[in-house]
Amino acid sequence: MPSKSDIKAEAMRLYALFQEAGAQIVEADLLQPSDLLLDLYGEDIRARAYVTSDAVLGEQMLRPDFTVPIVQAHMEDGAEPARYTYMGEVFRKQEAGTGRASEYTQVGYEVFDRTDPASADAEVFSLFSDVLKDASLQASIGDIGILIAAVQGLTTSERRRAALMRHIWRPKRFRALLDRFAGQADMPDGRAELIGALEGLDVDQIVKGAGPEIGLRSAGEVSARLNALREDMQVAPIPQEELNAVSALLAISADAAQAAGELADIANQFPAIKPAAQGFAKRLNALKQRGVDVEAVAYEGSYGRTSMEYYDGFVFGFAVNGAAPVASGGRYDALTHVLGQGREIPAVGGVIRPELLLRVSS
Repeated sequence: MPSKSDIKAEAMRLYALFQEAGAQIVEADLLQPSDLLLDLYGEDIRARAYVTSDAVLGEQMLRPDFTVPIVQAHMEDGAEPARYTYMGEVFRKQEAGTGRASEYTQVGYEVFDRTDPASADAEVFSLFSDVLKDASLQASIGDIGILIAAVQGLTTSERRRAALMRHIWRPKRFRALLDRFAGQADMPDGRAELIGALEGLDVDQIVKGAGPEIGLRSAGEVSARLNALREDMQVAPIPQEELNAVSALLAISADAAQAAGELADIANQFPAIKPAAQGFAKRLNALKQRGVDVEAVAYEGSYGRTSMEYYDGFVFGFAVNGAAPVASGGRYDALTHVLGQGREIPAVGGVIRPELLLRVSS
């Protein structure tokens, strides 16, 4: 186990390399306001955040990540384009017996540049690849944007597309919903019985006559939910060819060059993903121009779906033997829109955990 002094020294080394690459130093407060941030992090991080209450500041949380506060700072008064680097500890609760650290150091690099997103993706990935070149790590990439494009292109109701979008980062739940919406799996028994019992009845009148309101939902909200469930029963199943296309996307496991060909083939059958697949091919070309051997980079159709929910495009990681990634990152354009109050800018970045790098390098 590396000592704290060794970890700090390694963090400083990485920090200096990112500064040499042109990044400006940026700091983020250790205590962050929790109201907005908890909504932006994924379910896993929300469950593991250290939250406290302050009489003056309100509910606060120990920093679980750097990206969100740095995006906030940039959207308030950052110049364009911008490149930032940062170093410090983050904090996340862990389950007993996992052996995972509840506080650890991250060193990161973020790019805010609207000129050429594919080139920015390649810049970040190639920089990380170069910084980590002496460690025996497997580079892996994915593209959440392709799956998002697939969901948005499905022939189904807007409500069903929205449900699938909410669960993109929960693979088992997503698969269960996809199969049910395609008619490949039955609706849960309780829901089917409820909708059956309401057949031919006026839901609004039933709810109004059910007695006093108890709980957080109003009578109107209950009626709206029941009517939505009933309407959903009438939606036609997702076409089999579209289900097959999404299944094929998720099943891709190949080197990045081969994956580009497989994605192009799927796009010919499912045109909704064609722009995203072309974007992936453009990114590979940008990586090649920076000297990255794309045939040595693994592509997984589901890569990045259990990490931060603010990633909405290119995602990457460097790891060994399926262990926790030594480095990871991705594109988060939508996050800049949320935090920019109407303004937005394409953004991509990543972090390295120096203590994990020391472990695999020793």
